[in-house]
Amino acid sequence: MQTVTLRAEGAAIVAEVHAVEGARLEAGALILVTELMKMRHELRAERAASVEAVLVEAGDALAGGEPLVRLRWLEEEAAPANAAPAAPRADRAEFEARIALLSDEARPEAVAKRRALGLRTARENLADLFDPGSFTEYGALAVAAMRRTRPLSELQARTPADGIVTGTGTVMGRPVAAMAVDYMVLAGTQGFHHHRKMDRLIEVARRDRLPIVLFAEGGGGRPNDGDVAEIMAAWLNVTSFRHFAAHEGPKIGIAAGYCFAGNAALFGVCDVRIATERSFIGMGGPAMIEGGGLGKVAPEAVGPSEVQARNGVIDLLVKDEAEAVAAAKRLLGLGTETEPGAGDGAALRAVVPADRTRAYDMRKAVVALADGGDFLEFRRGFGAGMIAGFLRIGGRALGLLANNPLHLGGAIDAEAAAKAARHLQLCDRWGLPVLTLCDTPGFMVGPETEATGQVAHVSRLFLAGAHFSQPLVTVILRKAYGLGAMAMAGGGFDRPAFCCAWPTGEVGAMGLEGAVRLGARERLAAIAHEGEREAEFRRLVDELYERGKALNAASLLEFDAVIDPAETRAAILRALAAAGPARPGNRYVDAI
Repeated sequence: MQTVTLRAEGAAIVAEVHAVEGARLEAGALILVTELMKMRHELRAERAASVEAVLVEAGDALAGGEPLVRLRWLEEEAAPANAAPAAPRADRAEFEARIALLSDEARPEAVAKRRALGLRTARENLADLFDPGSFTEYGALAVAAMRRTRPLSELQARTPADGIVTGTGTVMGRPVAAMAVDYMVLAGTQGFHHHRKMDRLIEVARRDRLPIVLFAEGGGGRPNDGDVAEIMAAWLNVTSFRHFAAHEGPKIGIAAGYCFAGNAALFGVCDVRIATERSFIGMGGPAMIEGGGLGKVAPEAVGPSEVQARNGVIDLLVKDEAEAVAAAKRLLGLGTETEPGAGDGAALRAVVPADRTRAYDMRKAVVALADGGDFLEFRRGFGAGMIAGFLRIGGRALGLLANNPLHLGGAIDAEAAAKAARHLQLCDRWGLPVLTLCDTPGFMVGPETEATGQVAHVSRLFLAGAHFSQPLVTVILRKAYGLGAMAMAGGGFDRPAFCCAWPTGEVGAMGLEGAVRLGARERLAAIAHEGEREAEFRRLVDELYERGKALNAASLLEFDAVIDPAETRAAILRALAAAGPARPGNRYVDAI
């Protein structure tokens, strides 16, 4: 058996001596305690030993190196097989009990209500969004600011995380921030610490240039956070709304269930707004409506998804939260290239009918251009005259705008112009090039059209095109007339990195028939015979068509080239490769 002398490691005072000469010490037994600067240090036996000598007393000052105790190591004895496990530490037990209250399992009744409505919990949505094991939560231990009026234990059990789960992680390897309102906490209302957590996450996202995904559900401000009642009157200087609106990274909002007041305001400033079929979105919920003296209404009567999809509030209408999360992931992946997929060149050749007066389905052209026919369309229920969305060509993500010949012959009305302008802003903000497919007789005209604010909305489209800073490619499939065609090309055919037409393309300062009726009015009026007058009218229209058809217009350098429709994908990729990389622009995205 070996004898060892334990010595002081540094300056200290001997505070307690527990060893006694001749005594037996088990492994881990306390020998003595030293103290310095109010910090106590324990000296324990590394293994079973007998005490041969104790060389210090309580109160002795140590400089370091002094002998403290001499021990003789004993042969270790195996611990009894039925030895009781060590008692859990109190701090560990307290921690585990507190963390357990954050889980969905701690609130089975509330979760059951979510299930009955076909909804998921905030934590389930975040688990679906983030790569496994990547989520870091911020502010999980917060509770509602009601400690003056409710027991802390009750707040911990019933208001975990103060109703919003916030944090960062990776989505398909991309760093992302997210915040999910927990409707199971006080109906998703926004409290004092709730907003503090939002501000913290928005600042982290700003600093690290992260996208933010918002799961918005519930109402607005919480009026009964009594802990802060004495330091504020209305709290109209809360910063969350301004800071979130100003965030320059992509902002993707997801709404399911009831989304009113403050939650709707946050959802509304997102770059992309995704909502489920069973969502109800409104700037004022039932409580605010009743408080404003407008009567009692059911929450389902306020902003149902079918209404908000028609008026342009919802960009993507999906079945449920699972589809919403999948769409958000797809959007977050737009910044990376994928393996090139195949298009359908043969289908492109057959899209536009030989008869120039026959309508056709522009979406067939979009699907034939896209890798694997995959196209993510935005706001289909709003602005039917314009098709907007995202696709990939050769693995590269692009924004897309296309006229819809099946609606008003492709003419651009106020809704279509607003839809296109916002989409250009969105692609600019996200640093995505844009492909435009042009087949329009121009802007919609007439007294009823002007009553919709046509001038302002059309001007927005020109402004968005003038400030668009990414590569732009325009393909003229058939009609390209007047200001409408110029707007589809970012402001003029000289704006795109490449502006080309299919052989079916035709251009003009205005629609051919209208140009003839205006320009040759007197000449036609002078022809008395109706048949002769119609024949002359057709001759003049045909003459203008020959002048404006793609092959002749390209020879006059109106645009860059006429291409085989089957070669459109290759032409687009060549043009984008020469245009250089796209970079995020500095403009914000309009709400409508």
